[in-house]
Amino acid sequence: MANPVGELSARLSSAIEAAFGPSHAGADPLVRRSAQPQFGDYQANFAMGLAKSLGQPPRAVAEAVVDRLDVSGLAEPPSIAGPGFVNFRLLPTALSGAVSALLDDPRVGVAEAEPAECVAIDYSSPTLAKEMHIGHLRSTIIGDALTRTLSFLGHKVVRQNHLGDWGTQFGMLIEQLIDVGAHGEVSLADLNAFYQQANARFTSDGSFAERARARVVKMQSGDEETLGFWRRFVAESHRHAKEIYDRLGVLLTDDDIRAESAYNPMLADVARDLEDERIAVVDDGALVVFSEKYEAPLLVRKSDGGYMYGTTDLAAVRYRTQELGATLLVYVVGAPQAQHLEQVFDAARRMGWLAPPARAVHVVFGSVLGPDRRMYKTRSGENIKLNELLDEAVTRAAAKVAESSGDALSDAERAVIARAVGIGAVKYADLANDRVKDYVFDWERMLAFEGNTGPYLQYAHARIRSIFRRAEVDGASLAASTGTVVVAEDAERALVLQLLGLGEAVAAVAETLQPHRLCTYLFDLAQAFTAFYESCPVLRAPDEETRQSRLALSEATARALALGLSLLGIEAPERM
Repeated sequence: MANPVGELSARLSSAIEAAFGPSHAGADPLVRRSAQPQFGDYQANFAMGLAKSLGQPPRAVAEAVVDRLDVSGLAEPPSIAGPGFVNFRLLPTALSGAVSALLDDPRVGVAEAEPAECVAIDYSSPTLAKEMHIGHLRSTIIGDALTRTLSFLGHKVVRQNHLGDWGTQFGMLIEQLIDVGAHGEVSLADLNAFYQQANARFTSDGSFAERARARVVKMQSGDEETLGFWRRFVAESHRHAKEIYDRLGVLLTDDDIRAESAYNPMLADVARDLEDERIAVVDDGALVVFSEKYEAPLLVRKSDGGYMYGTTDLAAVRYRTQELGATLLVYVVGAPQAQHLEQVFDAARRMGWLAPPARAVHVVFGSVLGPDRRMYKTRSGENIKLNELLDEAVTRAAAKVAESSGDALSDAERAVIARAVGIGAVKYADLANDRVKDYVFDWERMLAFEGNTGPYLQYAHARIRSIFRRAEVDGASLAASTGTVVVAEDAERALVLQLLGLGEAVAAVAETLQPHRLCTYLFDLAQAFTAFYESCPVLRAPDEETRQSRLALSEATARALALGLSLLGIEAPERM
């Protein structure tokens, strides 16, 4: 019994069917962890909903179900509170067996999803020819956490790095390179400067803007001179992106790149199909898709023949559902793109490219703010480059690690741990917040060794591992050697109940696409272990049986913390 919610739900479902017949066999028992532990470990809230459909008082419904409920071997006889809340307190023997099951399970009680799906996740997607900056942080980190979680649950996840390597900005950049005679190799920093110059000219010089737009049409038509320039800065940009991904420890590789340019050969067909099906119409020389919800249409093809971002996004939807076979399309894209994506999804549904069971979800996220609660930028007003941000994270973490570890670690060990802590702190500070909200980037808070932070969780894991080093015990051996796990103290019970919630927390991330739910769970788990460790001596337990039992609880906690952090893309150091 590694999943008490699932076990209780199954038994309640059988009792509901026995009480009210097969027509109610699918009723959700609504089993949840109890918010008030004094009443029990879990609570089922099915009675109110069933009462409405049955035309009976909720308490009478609860009583009828409880009369037919078998909880033998799992829980004490349930109690009914208020209008029909059914409370359960698990048996110590059930909790003991659950811990043993966790220790024997490499998945630490996290069940695989049924059914598994093919999921295409569109994330990171920086615009090329510019250094990645803090504006790319959230999409990259959130997308990576969702990729790891869905993959672990057994879904086939196809990473789609929809790099911005096409469009007007590249026409501008190429014209600038030609004008300044930059025909040799250029660095990404040079491209950044050239792009800023080109952007200024585009807004102030009408003839330059016209040439830039014409250059885009040449790109889309396959002009070799234009593509030669384009290939040069694409190669340099790919190198830079890979460096950032390696430093962040995200899963994206060159094989995951499916840039805007990859869809260029498909755009004419997409436009033609939309027009043939009368989803798109010609309006003032341009091909557009009107929708009932928005006054401004989705632009598919400009009057000069150039295609737009919407065309590329529609081609991507068609490719992901028809070629990749994805039934779930996840777009980890900032909130300002909400209307655009909604229009794209609407057009794709009308074309049949996004027909059930296929569906698309926009994973919205807010902005990263500075201490002044404005967009986090340098003092000069520029976006903070990711390489510089990560450098500072590791440097600050190194100071924290040196302060906490003293002479216990070698310089080489401290360097490795500082990288794990610094990068982990940046990631966790992002993921621990509800993604739809803005959050304030605060170095002191995110690198703190207390509170809901990455370093706190990493330290909790390292502290548990230190217990085993002092005990001279291999934690991995406990699954085979540990006898009965004793759950006698309140702190032991609270820790076990928290451990048993890992599967539910991971499933919630997959269901809601909100990584902060797993962060909250891990923080609560670390706090439960701290309370257990302070009130239940492990190495100085009163007898060997209790010592082994508490070591087993410690090992299960360490495994849960390490697994949870890995699903967030964060390392769990053995020492700190």
